[in-house]
Amino acid sequence: MSTDRPDDPAALPAVAPHLRELRRRAGHTLETAARAAGLSAAHLSRLETGRRQPSLPMLLALARVYGTTVSALLGETGGEQHAVIRGAEAEPAPAGGWTYWPAGGSGRAMQALRVRVPYGAQGDMVRVHPGEEWLHVLRGRLRLRLGESEHLLHPGDGAHFDSLTPHRIGAADADGAELLFVHTLLQSPGAPCLGPGHPNPKGPA
Repeated sequence: MSTDRPDDPAALPAVAPHLRELRRRAGHTLETAARAAGLSAAHLSRLETGRRQPSLPMLLALARVYGTTVSALLGETGGEQHAVIRGAEAEPAPAGGWTYWPAGGSGRAMQALRVRVPYGAQGDMVRVHPGEEWLHVLRGRLRLRLGESEHLLHPGDGAHFDSLTPHRIGAADADGAELLFVHTLLQSPGAPCLGPGHPNPKGPA
């Protein structure tokens, strides 16, 4: 997104204080957290004050830096851990054009999400970070770029890869795509998720 005005102003004030609170709880200054997440300090400040909406890749990057989950960054409280996740009880949350639903419990070593990816939303976002990612396409077709290779995934297809491989996800069709997405939660101050405007140390993806 190129504007500092949030897409959903009513939703952001509740998100911003959690971003600030969890950063401080993790012992990061604005500068160290921004550097670890591959953002500028000014950009992170705008996220924390509600003047810019965080995208899902940004939330994932900050969650890894703070050692927490996207749900916690958005202020969702998981309560006690439950083994069973009821789909009817999962609340959708928008993030930078994507929509996600929690598909797993909080406080775990992995985070599971069901994600809806609209066509053209963040299709140029390249990410690099420690850990692993697994995804499974439920609906639509998904373009997955891994390093120098591009793959077209159909419903029923999946991918499991090392997240240090530069990767990019985008819907291939105008109707968008829906997928299950699981990633490891790691604090990774030395390996940010990279977005537009940040150089990719391993070359373009």
